[in-house]
Amino acid sequence: MRKVFWFAVGAGVTVFVVVKGRQLWQRATPQAIAQRASESAQGVSESVQDFVIRLRAAMAERETELRDTLGLPEA
Repeated sequence: MRKVFWFAVGAGVTVFVVVKGRQLWQRATPQAIAQRASESAQGVSESVQDFVIRLRAAMAERETELRDTLGLPEA
C-alpha cells in the first residue's frame, strides 16, 4: 500500500510539473513576449493620451479663469 501511495504522489507531482512547465514555456515564446509588450505599450499610450486630454482641458480652464480675473478679452 505504501508503494502505491508514493507512486501516486510521484505521478501527481510529475503531472503538475509538466503542466506548469508547458505554461511557462508558452509564456516564454517570442510571440507571447511580443504580445505582452504590445499590450503594455498600448496601455501606456492610452494613459498618455488621457493625460494630455486632461492637461489641455485644465490649461483651457485656467486660461479662462486668468482672462476673467485680469479682464482680458477672449482669444
